[in-house]
Amino acid sequence: MSPMMKWIGGATAALVLAFGGATLASGFMSQDTAMDAAAPTLEDAIPVDEDAVAQANAQAGTGDGTTPEFVSEPVIQEIPEKKPDPKDEAFVIKRILPIDGPIKYGEWHWDDEGIEDGPLVMTVDLQARVISVFQGGYEIGAAAVLLGTDKHPTPLGTFPIRYKMRHNVSEKYNNAPMPYSMFLTADGIALHGSEVENGFASHGCVGMPDEFAAKIFAIAKKGDKVIITDGKRIGMGDSII
Repeated sequence: MSPMMKWIGGATAALVLAFGGATLASGFMSQDTAMDAAAPTLEDAIPVDEDAVAQANAQAGTGDGTTPEFVSEPVIQEIPEKKPDPKDEAFVIKRILPIDGPIKYGEWHWDDEGIEDGPLVMTVDLQARVISVFQGGYEIGAAAVLLGTDKHPTPLGTFPIRYKMRHNVSEKYNNAPMPYSMFLTADGIALHGSEVENGFASHGCVGMPDEFAAKIFAIAKKGDKVIITDGKRIGMGDSII
């Protein structure tokens, strides 16, 4: 074969390869274009319900594209009132002795007829200068009393009876008689019999007429409570303790 034919052959081969490559490229481009044209959009793939969108916008805000304004209001939760503790009926006042006028020094009253056994509790008020005796909520006794002074005050509070002594004299104060003693404190404060007269005072004890003290002494037990207050008033239906 002549050199000319070799050159023409080579060019022909190159031309054929080039044409074939162009044809393949054109085929691929046409295929991509056809695929792009056939691919659905997101809106076409997932249809949008315009009515549902409008309803959601209306519920979420103004519906006009603006951000809704939220107003925060305090939420007040009602707290139920705490119910008071139930009263112990044994310490609720059910009767007060019918006494006319203020009780005078040396005066005392006692009426336990028909009263059933019940817890014994006594109240002493410094301003009224009176002791009241309650059994099961019924007042069975009341008397005017002697009290302490500013130098030797009668203490305030609730005091269980610690122990009793029928015959007793004061070791601190010249062997002064203290019959029917019912001791309330470790330092010797007690309920006891005494001569109750205007102008007299004690060294902190609660002095009562002897006959009245004897009646309390006969029924009082260790642990029975004596409540000493300063100006507290109680009446029918109130709880003593």
